[in-house]
Amino acid sequence: MLSRRLPAAFLPVLVVLVVFVLGAASAGAQASSSLNAPHSPGSVPTLVLAGLGKGTVPLDGLWQFHLGDDSAWAAQDWDDSNWEQLTADQGWGAQGHDSYQGYAWYRRHIRVVTAAGETPDFALLVPMVEDAYDLYWNGVLVGSYGRMPPHPVWYYHPPPYTFGLGPMRDGVLAVRVWKAPLSSFDAGTLGGFEEVPILGSPRDIAAAKAVGDYAWMRSHQLAFAVLFLYVLVVVLGFVGWLRDRSQWVLFWMAAYCVSPIFTTFLGGMRLPISYPIAIGSEQPMFALLDISLWFLVITLLQLGDRRRLIHWIQIAAFVDMAASILDAFVTLPLTNQSLQTQAQIADGILTGIVTIVEIIPLILLAAALRGRKRFDSERWAVAIFACIAQGIEALQTTAEQGERFTHWTWGNRIGDPMFTVLGNAVTLVTASRILLLLSLIYAVYRNSVETRRRQGAIEQEFKNARELQQVLVPEEFPAVPGFAITTAYRPAAEVGGDFFQIIPLEGGPLETGPHEDGSTLLILGDVSGKGLRAAMAVSLIVGATRMIAEYTSNPAEILAGLNRRLHGRLSGGFATAIAMRLDRNGNCTLATAGHPAPFLNQRGLELPGALPLGIAPYADYEEYCFKLQVGDHFALYTDGLLEARNASGELYGFERLEKLFATRPDATQATEAAIRFGQDDDITVLTLTRLAHLEESSASHSAPRLAPV
Repeated sequence: MLSRRLPAAFLPVLVVLVVFVLGAASAGAQASSSLNAPHSPGSVPTLVLAGLGKGTVPLDGLWQFHLGDDSAWAAQDWDDSNWEQLTADQGWGAQGHDSYQGYAWYRRHIRVVTAAGETPDFALLVPMVEDAYDLYWNGVLVGSYGRMPPHPVWYYHPPPYTFGLGPMRDGVLAVRVWKAPLSSFDAGTLGGFEEVPILGSPRDIAAAKAVGDYAWMRSHQLAFAVLFLYVLVVVLGFVGWLRDRSQWVLFWMAAYCVSPIFTTFLGGMRLPISYPIAIGSEQPMFALLDISLWFLVITLLQLGDRRRLIHWIQIAAFVDMAASILDAFVTLPLTNQSLQTQAQIADGILTGIVTIVEIIPLILLAAALRGRKRFDSERWAVAIFACIAQGIEALQTTAEQGERFTHWTWGNRIGDPMFTVLGNAVTLVTASRILLLLSLIYAVYRNSVETRRRQGAIEQEFKNARELQQVLVPEEFPAVPGFAITTAYRPAAEVGGDFFQIIPLEGGPLETGPHEDGSTLLILGDVSGKGLRAAMAVSLIVGATRMIAEYTSNPAEILAGLNRRLHGRLSGGFATAIAMRLDRNGNCTLATAGHPAPFLNQRGLELPGALPLGIAPYADYEEYCFKLQVGDHFALYTDGLLEARNASGELYGFERLEKLFATRPDATQATEAAIRFGQDDDITVLTLTRLAHLEESSASHSAPRLAPV
């Protein structure tokens, strides 16, 4: 331990040290006074700016500061010596006035010495100020940013702003500031200046602002690139979904990318958008971001069949959107002093509700894992990154809520840059969102490739079906001796369910013995349904008909054989058909299986009722015999002709059908009449006209040419 008394040898050294310290203090005081001369009547420092006009000067150091509001405080001769002093590089909340809201004034005494050859014309660059402010020089209002109460206007992210001060010598720069009421996520450290203002000539201030704007744009290159990516995904996603409404993955992908576009424009582009409008518009956008992400994950993980899960997700989506919209309206009464406390409490509660539902991606991931579904790695990547991204944002939101009361700082650490890329700060939130977006794009791309592959396979099946139908309904038919025959076929879709065959029976079937030369078997019918399944059923019917016709030419036996072969093979459907054997001399034998009755001249035949094919395994069919005389017009058709429907929903009907066949149309004319009325189903018409002796038989067929797929 050292002695409390110093040896005598140290006294000279002590005297030298004291003299040195006093001299240094005196020199420092003289140097300081050259920059900050005292301002009468108190000891208020004056900032002396020598050589101003070449370059810019920051108005740093201590500013006189006072809470409250008085218009007299703008005057040059106001005594502010008893005011406290704050710096302008951070808010007043961080300098002893935590969570203060309302009015406050800054004053700075300035003496300007203009550089040789320069005019005393100056401008001021004011960085961000919380929230609205008025700028005075020697008691004269120079300009304002925002608007003060009782009808305040303040902005979400105000950019630096410049003010022309004109000729300057000595005087006082006064700034009147109004800080808006605090929101639930306000830390209470802001208020007033956030950065030091800069003074200089208008030319130099404009250059300084340009440099600052360029630096801001350069630091947001990553944000702009991601924004462009979002826009591209929205356009391509919605266009793809409009072309194919079954591609819900494209719809939800586009919907998810809409939200970041709007929120970036509202809060990240330095646009003059008032705070209540910006923050109020952002809340529903954040809800849209959540909801679209949930349903996108549901679509990718194929959880749409979990009805109970989907029901609860729909409820959560409604709660999320409703709470977000209510939270948007909560921002409106913030300027009402009597409602501020209630609004802040409501804001905190609603934000808490919105934060809770951020765990839904984790629930969806657990549901997929529990279902033990096997997916590609890109689908799992989307689910995992969705959980990570929303989990990080939920943690940050939770930490920021009531930060001025909890004093939690880890929310700020989540938002701090992890690293920079070409001057662009990358935070944990930014990185998680970019990874989620990239995984979404890749997953949707892979899903689109797989969908196109499946569609290609389906289109190939349709192509095969159309080619098959071309074989089943050939473009040319053999002439029927003694008759003029016309046929017309118009499918309602690319592949129809109507069929007809004209089979010559020159040698006669094996069981019944030979018929007179010129006998012909005609069969016409309609399979329920359309598309590929109907086309496959038609191929089965045509093949079976030709096989059965090798053994019998009796129409009833042919229909019975078809019925047995079709039972249980039409997937719950059925087929109607009419079979007719026609001899050269006009003798006809006809049987029907639930098919519309044919027309003889303008009269519909009265045929016995019968079940369609494929319903009951052992149905019986009766035959009806008659003879066609020379000049008789006989027409067979499918129900697409009878059930043509116009725009008002009216059916073509039997009455119009009787009038149509009274005109003895050929098959093409009858078909076109129904199409003009309004085609609703496949239409097939076959007409026969008995010719006189020695008249030459003829056959014509009309059908659309099936273009290749």
